[in-house]
Amino acid sequence: MEYQILNTSTCLLVLLVFIPTGLGICPSSCKCSGNDRNVDCSGRNLTVLPQGLQDNLTYLNLSFNQFVDLDHQLTRFTNLRTLDISNNWLKNVPAHLPKSLWELYATNNNIKVLQKLDTAYQWNLRVLDISRNMVERAVLINNTLSSLKFLNLSSNKLWTVPTNMPYNIETVDLSNNFLSQILPGTLVRLQHLTSLYLHNNKFSYIPDKAFDQLSQLQVITLYNNPWSCSDNQTIPYVLQWVQGTAARVLGAPCAEQPWTSTAPAPAQPTALDSSPMIKGTKAADREASAAAPEPTKVTKTHKQLKAKEVPPLGTQSPPALFPGTDSPNGPQEAAATRTILVQDSTEGNASLAPATGSSTTPMTLSITSGMPTNYSKMPQSTTATLRKEEATPGVPSHASRWQMGLLCLALLHALALAMD
Repeated sequence: MEYQILNTSTCLLVLLVFIPTGLGICPSSCKCSGNDRNVDCSGRNLTVLPQGLQDNLTYLNLSFNQFVDLDHQLTRFTNLRTLDISNNWLKNVPAHLPKSLWELYATNNNIKVLQKLDTAYQWNLRVLDISRNMVERAVLINNTLSSLKFLNLSSNKLWTVPTNMPYNIETVDLSNNFLSQILPGTLVRLQHLTSLYLHNNKFSYIPDKAFDQLSQLQVITLYNNPWSCSDNQTIPYVLQWVQGTAARVLGAPCAEQPWTSTAPAPAQPTALDSSPMIKGTKAADREASAAAPEPTKVTKTHKQLKAKEVPPLGTQSPPALFPGTDSPNGPQEAAATRTILVQDSTEGNASLAPATGSSTTPMTLSITSGMPTNYSKMPQSTTATLRKEEATPGVPSHASRWQMGLLCLALLHALALAMD
């Protein structure tokens, strides 16, 4: 009897030791969720897979560890959908990965070559991220990766755009490489491509017809490439394509070349024209804006009109401010940008000095951002200042004329009395 009890106790002890491992209890060095099918073992300085991982995992995070080789070690996870092996010391994509994978993240390792067998059987893979490695060559096979939508090979050492990219792909990131050429037919099959990132490379030109088949393209980046803008033999294709494509082009080649600019040069006033000027909009524009108010536009090349000679101003007033309707912050902010500065052309001053001397001092009225829409409602103080006139020395006033008339009548009356 005692022997049976002892034997039963031994069996129970063995079961307690081995059954948890067989059932796949969450390893102590990892965090698990979803019935232990989502396992996060990141940042644990692991060099080997932790014990206790169950075979039916769907998510496995092994990033920020010290793995050097994971070949043949992940094949048994036949239900695995997402695998993150980023930020390790891997020299290649692990061999014989499970065919169930949807997402593979292997960024920031020491991978030098993407072999054809690394992706040959990944029919279900949708996201492949091998950025920030040392990949010099990426070998893909036709009709593989048929489900791939996102391919990230940025920040590597590629010299040529990879060929045989899957035809269903939608986003390709090849930025921050050493790319200088696109072989013929490389992009022909990519009928579903919507985003292509080629910035920070070594492109000097794009071969003829290279982008012609990208009918679904929405965004392309081309900046920070040494384009041969002076080479009339190779550069015209990409320039014409940029002009004709419906895609959003970030960093168009040769955009700063003077011969590609269509903006007219701003008109400069001549030195011979020294008459008083008003810088602003035409009188016709002013009348149209008064009839149908429209937002005023800032322009650098002001159209100039002859100003009438104005008598000198007798008082000094600050620049007038006009409320506007095109400012998002209301009239106050618009008024701050629409000022009329009355300047003495002889002084070149923004302030108004008390007028002395001639009665027809030249003036300059400068409207910095176009004529305001409510020009007829100019503040009364400003109109009074602009229209104020001083009596010109040497011309008799109405009072003095009345006094002289009375004096003449008195003299005539006295003369008549003397003659009688």
